[in-house]
Amino acid sequence: MRLPFLHLACPLDGAPLRQDGAVWRCPSGHSFDSAREGYINLLPVQNKRSLNPGDSKEMVAARRRFLNAGHYQPIASTVARMVLDGLPERAACLDAGCGEGYYLRRLADAAHGRQLALLGLDISKWAVQAAARQQRDAIWVVGSNANLPVLAQTLDRVICMFGFPVYGEFARVLKPGGELLQVDAGADHLRELREVIYPSLKPERRSEPEAPAGFTVAGTETLRFTVDLAGSEPIADLLLMTPHLFRATAEGRARAAALTELSLTVDVRLLLLRRTAA
Repeated sequence: MRLPFLHLACPLDGAPLRQDGAVWRCPSGHSFDSAREGYINLLPVQNKRSLNPGDSKEMVAARRRFLNAGHYQPIASTVARMVLDGLPERAACLDAGCGEGYYLRRLADAAHGRQLALLGLDISKWAVQAAARQQRDAIWVVGSNANLPVLAQTLDRVICMFGFPVYGEFARVLKPGGELLQVDAGADHLRELREVIYPSLKPERRSEPEAPAGFTVAGTETLRFTVDLAGSEPIADLLLMTPHLFRATAEGRARAAALTELSLTVDVRLLLLRRTAA
């Protein structure tokens, strides 16, 4: 069962936002229209560094095709298990940097009777549009992790998938005892693709996870598995949905474009952080 998400805050003054038909309003009179696709834009123009920040429409489409094909399903299953472990029967969850919504959809599918209020947020308008089209029983917002449009101490879980964590904001919106699940690439993540597109790979320095201010480390996991890609299309989609597309040389991109099959190592680190008492 999905609960309505009642914890949105005005991005201009931090006051509670309430829905009035297709419009969201705060007590100060600021109002924000729901888009035709069902999302809300809560990214003030003064907080934008470009006309359309974040992933492009092409990157979002590539990610949707790749993820919906199930290549990263083991990551989604592990994330859902770690988020749902110990979660109250009624809970509010944020995917901070939700992309086109794949991981939040998989979390909703795994909830099994829990009553969840779900919020997906991304700085890319194209990503949020795609997410809203695929799942209507969540709130989808264009916004920034640097200034989350969420009321303080209202969330039970925050997910940050391969994104840009802003620990001060995550600590502000989480309830004491709430948890942040941060998922990052490990040292061997997509190594085979990186070996194709880069002249050499820099060795990664390993370090024990440290808790940022306001958090304690509640758990860590490493997930490794192999993905076999057949055909040039999924390989092109994978490259397009990662930062490697822009870091690679033209020669490296050409070598990747010539591939018709690729066996890849997926290596991710999952860090669970618990919000300490305020």
